[in-house]
Amino acid sequence: MTDRSSSLQPFFTPQGVAIIGASRDPSKLSYGVIRNLVDPDTGYRGPIYPINPKADQILGLRCYAHISAVPDPVELAVLIIPATAVSEAIEDCGKRGIKAAVVISGGFREVGPEGAAREREMVESARRYGMRVMGPNGIGVIDTYTPLNTTFVKGMPPKGEIAFLSQSGALCGGVIDWTIGQGIGFSRFLSLGNEADVNETDVIRFLTDDDRSKVITVYLEDVKGGEAFLPALRAAASKKPVIALKTGRTGSGQAATASHTGALAGAHAAFRAACKQAGAIEVESIQALFDAALAFAYQPLPRGNRIAIVTNAGGPAALAADTLESCGLRLARSSPETQAALRPVVAADAQLGGPVDLLGGADERGYRAAMDAALADPNCDGVLAVLVPQALVNPVAVVEAFGAAAASQTGQPKPVLACLMGDVSLTEATATAHRLRIPAYTFPEDAVAAFGALRQRRVSEERYAAREVIVEAVDAERAARARGRRKAQDILTVAHAAGKAALDAADALPLLEAYGIRAAQSTLALDPADAVSFADRAGYPVALKIISPDILHKSDIGGVIVGAADEAAVREGFETILARAKAAHPDARIRGIQVQEMVRGGQEVIVGVKRDPTFGPLVMFGLGGIYVEALADVSFRIAPLTTADAEAMIDEVRSAKLLRGLRGAAPADRAALVDAIVRIGRLAADHEEVAELDVNPLLVLPEGTGGAGAVAVDARVILTT
Repeated sequence: MTDRSSSLQPFFTPQGVAIIGASRDPSKLSYGVIRNLVDPDTGYRGPIYPINPKADQILGLRCYAHISAVPDPVELAVLIIPATAVSEAIEDCGKRGIKAAVVISGGFREVGPEGAAREREMVESARRYGMRVMGPNGIGVIDTYTPLNTTFVKGMPPKGEIAFLSQSGALCGGVIDWTIGQGIGFSRFLSLGNEADVNETDVIRFLTDDDRSKVITVYLEDVKGGEAFLPALRAAASKKPVIALKTGRTGSGQAATASHTGALAGAHAAFRAACKQAGAIEVESIQALFDAALAFAYQPLPRGNRIAIVTNAGGPAALAADTLESCGLRLARSSPETQAALRPVVAADAQLGGPVDLLGGADERGYRAAMDAALADPNCDGVLAVLVPQALVNPVAVVEAFGAAAASQTGQPKPVLACLMGDVSLTEATATAHRLRIPAYTFPEDAVAAFGALRQRRVSEERYAAREVIVEAVDAERAARARGRRKAQDILTVAHAAGKAALDAADALPLLEAYGIRAAQSTLALDPADAVSFADRAGYPVALKIISPDILHKSDIGGVIVGAADEAAVREGFETILARAKAAHPDARIRGIQVQEMVRGGQEVIVGVKRDPTFGPLVMFGLGGIYVEALADVSFRIAPLTTADAEAMIDEVRSAKLLRGLRGAAPADRAALVDAIVRIGRLAADHEEVAELDVNPLLVLPEGTGGAGAVAVDARVILTT
């Protein structure tokens, strides 16, 4: 545990708690905090010190006039006072030796510049004394094991293995009430508020090493931990499941961009990429967040994706079966041996192939037999047990059969999840499921989605078990990379000195070549004679392209001619492009005409970069050419990339099947494409001057092509200002 994360320990296991701003008024928030701290069943067991100069005692606790008068031990302070008084109170806490402070008070950055200044002053005061601050504008912290509840929300969740951190205090309050009603156990609850000091990255690091938190759940509105967030998320996900829900998933919220990548990299793309690279599981609803967490807390991961459904009702089973594929799962089919074993112990009309439909009269004995058989079947990787309540069936006994079947497995156990489809008659059965550690869901689609999360975690573990570190293996390659980085920096420095806002293809392709990415041979011709001279050397046919800082999309104005097969065609093409450019943009600055070798064959793809303000360079891969924005069939990862990252990017794109070769076509050189994606990511990671980059198209040649199997044909780089 790092020093920064270990400094959070006093928030959860403090030696003494002081409440600054304690009130005797039951309608005040601070009274609610004290009420929780002194609760006879779930209250804090250590010393509690209300700070109120006008009161003698509150809820039986002696009051103190000032934090300086509080005796030892005291490590944690909870502040619920006017915002204007917080900085001075933090200063006093620092002098007293307080190690951590929860600031519930509002009136800081969320109210404007004056509040932001108060927030900065508060943090400066805390840092002078090495004190950590959670908040302001939050609701506090819960640790169910200490126990400790510094919130004003009534009630304490049961002990469990799920940790929940939230940037929304109001959401935290609703979740606490819901979890108590559901009987779901939690280890720690944290409301981070404005994150003036302690942020989500700090807490994720802390929870990574927290043995009581088997699963980490995260609700975020933005990421304040910056580029440190991804390494923290990756470290956490390497040890335990991390499930994340982030708002702001729709709409790009971005200004106009000059690259395809910039246009397609919406506001949420970088966060989604971070989750994928880290092995965290992103969900899209608060219900899905806790559905998945419950599955992780209670059950093992499946070895494969074949899920058996055991049910007493065909409709819910059909809904579940229809949902499997979208969650990366498929329906398990019972083996002949399993069907033969079940036939004597179930109803004559029961359907045993898959789903296993025991029919409406199935009781606990029928369920137990079917569950045992399904779990023993080698064609099954997990079982979803569906129960629709019937008048003559005891739902508690049926759920106990689920638990008994799950517990009786030998060897590597398979997960068992339940769909208890109902409410009033299933309250006790649901409580029994929690007691037996069987995740229970009301609707079949939710249960299947939870199974999908379990499977996603298994796939992530397998994919990243041997995650590479981007380190060159031999000195020669390391030296070549260093030379390339210096050469690239020279190109960028010259561009900056010239006041350029972008590098066109004539300058961008040499930048790529510096990083070992093959570019199509080309020259910048200033007149037709230059163009013909290059074509004579390179060989016909050639392509001609307008190069102008004022013309971003060359094909839109007819600024590209391909297949110029002889000298006459080159001269005519040169003049035609100039005429079209001047007609479309009379005032455009024209550097010249790029004359380029024609690279034959291969599949056009695009590899791009958009620098995200939080995560850094975001790399995009997709189908190339003019269709990339129309189809938006793209994937993203954050640079620097591993080859595993690049492989996953390719696999996520629907059009990737074109790379495998269709209808007799030779497959594209996938290894060369992976190498190019990784190198482009490294270029962007090495050079902060690169704000956006498009290599479009990158032509991926067929496997077995002599030389490099991926060739950059066109590129553009937008520079940071």
